[in-house]
Amino acid sequence: MANDLRDTRTRPVLLRRELGGAGLFTVLLGAALAPIDLFIVNVALPTINAELRTSSAALEWIVAAYGVAFALLLVVGGRLGDAFGRRRLFMTGLSAFTLTSLACGIAPNATVLVMARAAQGAAAALLVPQVLSIIQATTSGERRARILGYYGATAGLAMVVGQLLGGVLVSAGGWRAVFLVNVPIGLAGVLLARHTVPETRAANPLGVDRWGTALLGLTLLTLLVPLMEGRALGWPAWCWVLLGLCPFAAAVFLAVERRMEAAGGVPLLPMSILRVASMRRGLGIAVPFFIGFGGFMFVYALTLQNGLRLGPLASGLALSPLAVAFLVMSLYSSRIANRLGRRAVVLGASVQLLGLLVLIGTVAIAWPDLTVLHFVPGTLLCGAGQGLTAPTMFRVILSRVPGELAGAGSGVLTTTQQTSLALGVAILGTVFATLGGTPAALITCTAIQAALVAAIAVAANRLPDPRG
Repeated sequence: MANDLRDTRTRPVLLRRELGGAGLFTVLLGAALAPIDLFIVNVALPTINAELRTSSAALEWIVAAYGVAFALLLVVGGRLGDAFGRRRLFMTGLSAFTLTSLACGIAPNATVLVMARAAQGAAAALLVPQVLSIIQATTSGERRARILGYYGATAGLAMVVGQLLGGVLVSAGGWRAVFLVNVPIGLAGVLLARHTVPETRAANPLGVDRWGTALLGLTLLTLLVPLMEGRALGWPAWCWVLLGLCPFAAAVFLAVERRMEAAGGVPLLPMSILRVASMRRGLGIAVPFFIGFGGFMFVYALTLQNGLRLGPLASGLALSPLAVAFLVMSLYSSRIANRLGRRAVVLGASVQLLGLLVLIGTVAIAWPDLTVLHFVPGTLLCGAGQGLTAPTMFRVILSRVPGELAGAGSGVLTTTQQTSLALGVAILGTVFATLGGTPAALITCTAIQAALVAAIAVAANRLPDPRG
């Protein structure tokens, strides 16, 4: 993940000190908590559903509320860290993440849990952007490159830990344990940060785009609310009104952003960034990639426990091959991209497509006698393909972005990523629930993702070469 930080050559940093080993451990711990919480919750969803007697729409909101709040406030969090001190915002975000995790863990009903999850996503948006800022501001040269490699591997590691730890915690202590485990970790992280992380801030911090943030939030809500609630409520008129308003809200958002940039401001979404071919074409691939990924993790988590009665631990184990393959391949993706260029994205998408087709065949042939081992071939292929595609795609998207727009570009990319994950849960979750959560529903959702991945494999041929 990334934040809205300009190249430090053009925006000098104050109070610079080197980041030591203990400080590095602390900031990487903070970087891992947010994505771990995204994956760990998927494993707990069926147990939450059974205990709180929620609807499928409520389960979607438990996942999506976190992602939407994270996406909306991510750039804002980065700019606040530039202005008020990155260590200060790191500690503030981690403290808030700890408190909101506690609120999630003691939530008495689904409504409170959804609100706590939104607050938790907002806390993550304060926390996560500071990590890359602190690394960029307190390291240099080969050490910075090595540490950025560690930072990049946290996403894959978080997926592995989230799947396995989620299964263990839910089996041992119920769904509340997946949230409460963050409390002692967060408290320890805050204490460590105070003594091990140097304080830095930007000399000329950017302001917060309040109107842009509010209008993007309105655009997302007019789309997500009817998608998630419409089926359960019988598609009342207000759902169609909101869907009709969505494109107008999006148009106003884009107009405000364009006007702000023309006036010399720095909007949430600089229109000039979309004129960069790598960014424009890369985001066109990133959106379907993350829509498919978010929906896949949600639908399979429900199927494994509700449909196959595997239990939380077995469910976590069933998707662990995907997570492990993602982690391993992401570590080798840079070498492969150096040899293949944009064809690495084509290769990754093709491998993922093969994995999805294997999963479709496995479900069609072996249902309802599926075991954890049945999922290994398909999930290994899916994870390997995703682990090659995602890092290379990020590299391609940012490869042609000018240095003075580097922070804005990474902020746009990460906001798109989180928004698309939430949208994937809404779209594929609605399809899955509409079809009754049957094997046919699972095959249909997997086929939709397969179609998206096939389109990515074709479109990736038009991407710029990430090698320059």
